[in-house]
Amino acid sequence: MKSSLVAISAAIVVATLVTGLKDRAALQEKFGLASAGKPAPELMMMGRIKPTDGPAGNPEFNAQLVAEKIEAITSPPPAPDTSEPDAAASQPAAPQTAAPPAQTVAQPAPVTPPIVSEPPAPQQAAAAPQPAVDESALRYFASRGDKVRLQAEISRLQALYPNWVPPADPLAVPQNGDKQLEAMWQLYSDGRYAELRKAVADRQAADAGWQPPADLLDRLDVAEGRARLVNASDLKQYATVVDIAAATPSLLTCSEVDVLWRVAEAFIQTERAQRGQDAYTYILKNCTNPAERQATVEKASTLLAYQPMQALLALERPAADGSKEFDAIRDNLARRFMAEGDDDPNLAIATDYIARLEKLAETEGLASDALLLGWYQLRRNNDADAEKWFRAARAKQDSAAASQGLALALIARKAPKEAEEVMFRWRADSDDATSTYLAATANLMALQPPADLAEDVLHRIATEVIARKYVPTAQQFGWYARSLNQFQTAARWFETALAWKPDDEPSAYGLVITREQLSDRKSVLDLQRAWAGRSSRITNLEDTSSLTPNAVTPPPEKGALAAQQPAQPTQRPPAEPLPAERRVTLQPGAEVVVRAARPAMEKVTVPRGPRQTRGCSTTIDAGQLKPADALSRGWCLMDINRPMEAISAFEAALQSPARKIREDAAYGQSLAYLRAGLSGNAAVAATKAPQNRQRAAELQVAILADRALSAFDAGRYRETLIYLDQRAQLQQERIDLMVLRGYCYLNLKMYGDATRIFEAAAATGSRDAARGLADVRSVTHPDTNN
Repeated sequence: MKSSLVAISAAIVVATLVTGLKDRAALQEKFGLASAGKPAPELMMMGRIKPTDGPAGNPEFNAQLVAEKIEAITSPPPAPDTSEPDAAASQPAAPQTAAPPAQTVAQPAPVTPPIVSEPPAPQQAAAAPQPAVDESALRYFASRGDKVRLQAEISRLQALYPNWVPPADPLAVPQNGDKQLEAMWQLYSDGRYAELRKAVADRQAADAGWQPPADLLDRLDVAEGRARLVNASDLKQYATVVDIAAATPSLLTCSEVDVLWRVAEAFIQTERAQRGQDAYTYILKNCTNPAERQATVEKASTLLAYQPMQALLALERPAADGSKEFDAIRDNLARRFMAEGDDDPNLAIATDYIARLEKLAETEGLASDALLLGWYQLRRNNDADAEKWFRAARAKQDSAAASQGLALALIARKAPKEAEEVMFRWRADSDDATSTYLAATANLMALQPPADLAEDVLHRIATEVIARKYVPTAQQFGWYARSLNQFQTAARWFETALAWKPDDEPSAYGLVITREQLSDRKSVLDLQRAWAGRSSRITNLEDTSSLTPNAVTPPPEKGALAAQQPAQPTQRPPAEPLPAERRVTLQPGAEVVVRAARPAMEKVTVPRGPRQTRGCSTTIDAGQLKPADALSRGWCLMDINRPMEAISAFEAALQSPARKIREDAAYGQSLAYLRAGLSGNAAVAATKAPQNRQRAAELQVAILADRALSAFDAGRYRETLIYLDQRAQLQQERIDLMVLRGYCYLNLKMYGDATRIFEAAAATGSRDAARGLADVRSVTHPDTNN
């Protein structure tokens, strides 16, 4: 009874399908085919992308349903799915089971335009006669119950013959009883192409009148072309890939997505990125497999730039749950785009991607995400944001990249001391790391006023500079030594820099003024002759040999050396006044109140020469005045205690060709800087024009006193004593400076020296010295009432 019902059902199905062949409209209605218009081929002629309204570019023929009905009728045991070996091997990246070579198609009889040409005009199918269609492969796959190859064959024939309608029952057509031909189809199905070629040749040799089906030969040519294309792609022979694709356009369908990926890559690698983008666009417009579409975007993101990728992502389709189909890979896309933004400072990444990566960096805590954000912000001069992300990256994983980025951000915001500390560990990790470390050292040594560096830091910087022969830092070592009045050391550093780079003019200038201050006239003349015609400031250097070695000022303003430095050195902030009282810890559990009143600023009373009195209560641009008028305005501004404006006026006067005006302007500018508490700048200003012995000595006395006070304010007591000793060589020490010296000894726990100084100063009636003596006793004899 059951078998009878099955037989009756099968008969009804077969009758329905056969009737459908006679009535195309009924067949279309039954199987969901388009009722109007011809199906668009699923063929990509790489010069253009053929748009289709349908998801796959071919009629919605339900091959699976037909195959299932065929199986129900014939009831043969299902044949194993013999996927071709080369197909599986050549498509490792495909998200779904690789399509066998049977899915590739042969070029039809009409010549297909080459891969770079325009697609052919739509065929006028209504007027043209229906061509003969070889359905032998269709029947073979149907008889085997191979649903995958059956669908591929239907797609192929529809691409070649747009008006062809697939038979409702491929098995209804009488089968060919040619067993040898069936064996050939089996060889093709198994991917044994060489054996198939031999079988065809053997039969033609044995039977001269036999001709193999054209469809079989065409399919064999296409399968072999696909194998050659895959092999050329694996060997990175991209031009060959494009040539094979041009000769075999039937490979370029949604059933061969892996081939489309390879052709797109070949176009991009041969500098035809737009054609590669067209290939990816074709897939996203015409192919429906979700896994393949997602893989297409992932592959494209590794080859295409940011802007073309945005055009591809615009083809994204909404998912059934209301999300977008590429949401699963959007985080990785954000990372990819930010990495591209790190390389190109002119590329503006959409804020959505930046916000997404910032959220990832905060939630997942990956150092790599923080690094991407840090480099992106650093490239766009957002130093504060860059520093934040680089610090976050180092907190997660201290690496050379994170340290280098942080060091560059610190240099940009003028914190080279910390930059040097951050990069020292990674200084030899790479050439970029070494360059960053050396840039930090150059900026650190160029700070004004000079940074207070420990001996071990100076030693390690000097060791690296000598090992790398890095001229900018060597030159800055020379200026640094000059700022400490270590002129012999400064000269050696300048000479070292010139030995490494003989045409380094700033180092030569530093050496010549240092040799001049050391009264080495022979070396000065040799340098002037060597630089004649190359540096006017070296050859026109005035004779300053009358200055004593200790009366020399530090190097020219570091701004003049900006071109030699990786980054601009920082400017000195205005000096803060010494507090009336400062609490200094002298020993564990003991502290005293240091009441060292700030000594009065050195009064320089050298005659300045006659000057014209002019009103200066209004603000004007001194650069517009004549040098003589600017000089007069500078003195006027000094009289009304406006030193910062006076500095600009004296700078304008320095442009005068008259030596006397330049000398007075340099002298006035030094006084203005001293009054503003900028002793380092005052020293620089003093070198802008030669001064006579009296002026140079008194300026140096005032500068050394101011430096001593600044060092004391910063708690650098040994440095304070050095400045006081240097000043004492030029002028007898005043009582207030003696008191300052005594407090330096007190803070250094040199109680005997402090007592001696305070007693000598107190003998003159100084109340500050008496208080200092009491402070010493309170420390040395804490149980005695003062």
